[in-house]
Amino acid sequence: MDSQVSWWETGDWNGFFGLGTNVLVNLLVLTGLLKFVIEIPDAVLFGTILPAIGLMLFLGNMYFAFMARRLSTKEGRSDVTALPSGPSVPHMFFVVFAIMLPIKVSSGSWETAWQAGMIWVFIEGIVLFAGAFIAPAIRRLTPRAALLGTLAGISITFISMRPAFEIAETPIIGFICLAIILASWFGGVKYPGNLPGGLVAIAVGTVLAWLSFAFGWGFGNVNPDAVSNSVSSLGFSFAWLQFDALWAGREHLLVVLVTAIPFGVYDFIEAMDNVESASAAGDEYSVREAVGAEGVISLIGTLFGSPFANAVYIGHPGWKSIGGRVGYSVATGVLVLVLTWLSIVPLLLSVIPVVAIIPILLYIGALIGAQAFQATPKSHAPAIIFALVPNLAAWAKVQIDGALGAAGTNAAAVGPDKMAQTGVLYEGLDVLAGGAVVTGLLWGAMVVFLIERKPNAASVVALVAAILTFFGFIHGSAIGFMVLPTVALSYLLVAALFYAFNFMELSNAESETVE
Repeated sequence: MDSQVSWWETGDWNGFFGLGTNVLVNLLVLTGLLKFVIEIPDAVLFGTILPAIGLMLFLGNMYFAFMARRLSTKEGRSDVTALPSGPSVPHMFFVVFAIMLPIKVSSGSWETAWQAGMIWVFIEGIVLFAGAFIAPAIRRLTPRAALLGTLAGISITFISMRPAFEIAETPIIGFICLAIILASWFGGVKYPGNLPGGLVAIAVGTVLAWLSFAFGWGFGNVNPDAVSNSVSSLGFSFAWLQFDALWAGREHLLVVLVTAIPFGVYDFIEAMDNVESASAAGDEYSVREAVGAEGVISLIGTLFGSPFANAVYIGHPGWKSIGGRVGYSVATGVLVLVLTWLSIVPLLLSVIPVVAIIPILLYIGALIGAQAFQATPKSHAPAIIFALVPNLAAWAKVQIDGALGAAGTNAAAVGPDKMAQTGVLYEGLDVLAGGAVVTGLLWGAMVVFLIERKPNAASVVALVAAILTFFGFIHGSAIGFMVLPTVALSYLLVAALFYAFNFMELSNAESETVE
């Protein structure tokens, strides 16, 4: 069997330039957040934190490559694709703006903020690891439409929308790079020398950006001075254990618990969704092992100074469809380790325009959204839409909060009633946005069970939703007691109603179609 397992296939070039650039974009973003928002000094950022993040991402990609190679050997297949891995994108923004920034403002210390971020991820990693032991049971009980529908909601909103906006803001580079990628990965176009579409897009976008600078055309956002300054920062930095910094964050333990626990649950659900997505594409991985590995690797990252979590990424079917196998994961891990340990990230930030890379994220978002409908029964399509809705609400709330924050105000100051007069139902958005991933999963499951004429199962899901709402795991902003009692009671009434349907006549599921 080993003879059938290759460390590198031709399609791994496509996968590498896809996943590698995806992880690179997120690496550049988190670097910018730590540098410009938390104002962490370059010596600590590039000498301690980024090497720790690089080590964490290297371990994640290598482990998932090992899982893929083992599965390939076991099943005697050469077309197994490794689960993609990288920094958790939602956590990047949450831990910076909801944990680190407030603590930095109150304490006046970037170091204290960094320590709080580390302890937050440490707690979240423990929750994630513990969740691995119940993941297989939840996966068996949850309809695929609910899992993939929730995943589609995340991919359409938090993965695709911002890249789409950035592409529209710089259309000459963005549209051209997007066209190059779509022609290659959707249209089957082969570029000269069999060059991967992702590499061609990045090269063309970079050339256009520098031509824009040279001729004064005003797009691309690159300049030689930034490149010169970044070259001077090149050096070699190991990842060293940061026990003292992690332990110092314990004073914020009570503050971070209320959000670290639900985010651990979020990660657990999202990882389970992504393993289900891989299964739908033909690669059946152990959800317990994948989720457990994600938690352990995140914990290791915090021990070395990372304030961010590792994650099983959305996008396995996309990388599989363009030929990614085992090698693309290994190459991505090695790339990130080299970039962070040699302090090359600042140089890349100054040379490559981000708009040349982000069309790849739009491609992945489209593919995952499509898979939700392609890999589930047609009759379950309404459940996918319901699973999308909470994530759409969460995204909309982030946009509104950001706009209000830029104007120096917030929703409470403006007032929900005044916002409602302009068509913005902020209170409803706020309720739906809390724990959107889990809410989408539950809504999708309820609709699937109703479509399949299983009101008892739908009733159980509604009861679970009532309990989770009561304690703030969904619909609330923090864990507590009687967080949203009215919403919890509503779910309880829905559970009773679904149960009562057992005593009513139900039509045949197969005969019910919408004309």
